[in-house]
Amino acid sequence: MSVKISFIYDDAFLLHTPPVGHPERPDRLRSIVKHLKSRGLWDSLDHQAPVAATDEHILAVHTPQHLALIKRVCESGGGLLDEGDTHAVRKSFDVAMLAAGSVLNAIDIVIGNQAGAAFCAVRPPGHHAERDHPMGFCLFNNVAVGARYAQQKHGIDRVAILDWDVHHGNGTQHIFENDPTVLYISLHQYPFYPGTGAKGERGVGKGEGYTVNFPLTGGTDEAQYLAIFKDEIVPALTSYNPGLLIISAGFDAHRDDPLGEMELTEHSFAMMTDLVKHIAPVVSVLEGGYNLDALAKSVEQHLLSLAGD
Repeated sequence: MSVKISFIYDDAFLLHTPPVGHPERPDRLRSIVKHLKSRGLWDSLDHQAPVAATDEHILAVHTPQHLALIKRVCESGGGLLDEGDTHAVRKSFDVAMLAAGSVLNAIDIVIGNQAGAAFCAVRPPGHHAERDHPMGFCLFNNVAVGARYAQQKHGIDRVAILDWDVHHGNGTQHIFENDPTVLYISLHQYPFYPGTGAKGERGVGKGEGYTVNFPLTGGTDEAQYLAIFKDEIVPALTSYNPGLLIISAGFDAHRDDPLGEMELTEHSFAMMTDLVKHIAPVVSVLEGGYNLDALAKSVEQHLLSLAGD
């Protein structure tokens, strides 16, 4: 690998265990680790153990009530956190704090020039978690916690978040919709869960214009994605000139994913990465991706792109 890539992971992420049959399961991470080892990539990564986020880090983007709800449900043994399928077990609070903390670790590493980029192989994912509402398998909004940390700890004026998960990151949009210091760009299947992410959702107040949505119909292929990247996303990111680029790296737009209807391959994610990786220091954070083989191959290609010149 020509560029040093930090890989933040811990077996503790396997302790968050939704019910049997749930798509967001520990095997997602097991498949990534197994595949990277089988491909000879594992030993070339800079492995870093995460440190848990603090309540203060979480409260920079979530309400006290949100934090208290998750803590209370987990301390009582777990249960359903929303009206849908966002489950928690006793260990889930600690695991979610570790997932959010991984992003902070990655930011310290990348901003400190200790690595060229970083990938956070974490779960539970985060981009559906709103300021005051867990949903969509997400407890805390990992990338949002990271963006605010980068600003407060490292003094980064402008942070960009690029979300290519097949589902719109309603939580990230919700948290930053009135904030011009965070540019949020999402391309996603629409109409689709969670129902947000229309083209006309552009932010509010001072944040108007700093939310950029690309709603795409099911069946959108690689050529269409890459055209949007080249014609729209790269110019927008370049113009914004962020001090940090955080990628909400969901791989469920892969054609083999059971939850999405898009037509990307693992190589599509490599090409998308190639187009944006030089714009700013990159911290990439795992979101969705539910076909184990497709997920593992997509992460591999994403890492290889980040590691290339």
